[in-house]
Amino acid sequence: MKTIGLIGGMSWESTAHYYRILNTETARRLGGLHSAPVIIHSVDFAPIAAMQAEGRWHDAGVVLNGAAKALEAAGAQVLGLATNTMHLVAEEVTEGVSARFIHIADPTADALLADGYDTVGLLGTRFTMEMGFYKDRLSARGLTPLTPDVDHTNLNGIIYDELCKGIIREESRKIYLNAIERLAHRGAQAVILGCTEIGMLVDDSVSALPCYATTELHAQALVDAALA
Repeated sequence: MKTIGLIGGMSWESTAHYYRILNTETARRLGGLHSAPVIIHSVDFAPIAAMQAEGRWHDAGVVLNGAAKALEAAGAQVLGLATNTMHLVAEEVTEGVSARFIHIADPTADALLADGYDTVGLLGTRFTMEMGFYKDRLSARGLTPLTPDVDHTNLNGIIYDELCKGIIREESRKIYLNAIERLAHRGAQAVILGCTEIGMLVDDSVSALPCYATTELHAQALVDAALA
């Protein structure tokens, strides 16, 4: 099995979920006492979040590119960026890196298309919902992404002010569930939990639409690549 390099810390809460999934999925497939060979480069999220807020995407890309190169130098053969939003700078992250990079939107699109969906809701940070980098990649695969017609700032604040800090509030869950219900009324057949923390708040047991958690799908795809 190839060594997986994970650029994490954005937030550390979701990175912890990645680590669990990588290992449980590896154990499920290989059996016995097998676990995943993983190297994690966990960044300090505060400076990255400040760069996001200030629109300093190139600077953030430089930081994450350094992390990717460090992981490859340490022996990583497969790379994952454990955050949806920072895939905005995926090209910068992988510049000069030869390890195989698994883009988080691709296994999500694969799963949706395999299940026969074409119109899908997209939840995430305001950057993911409003900027083209994620929606365009889904559209290129033949999917029609819809973003919520509710206050994106409120949804975004729940992610940064609560979920990234491990805070789970029932009132915030209701806000997300309302956004999903409104997406369903507009024709969405399923919903992408397009922020690695949203799965802490919403899943199939409470959602009006089938949920596609990018954390789960991305981690499973990393295991696929490591075992290929």
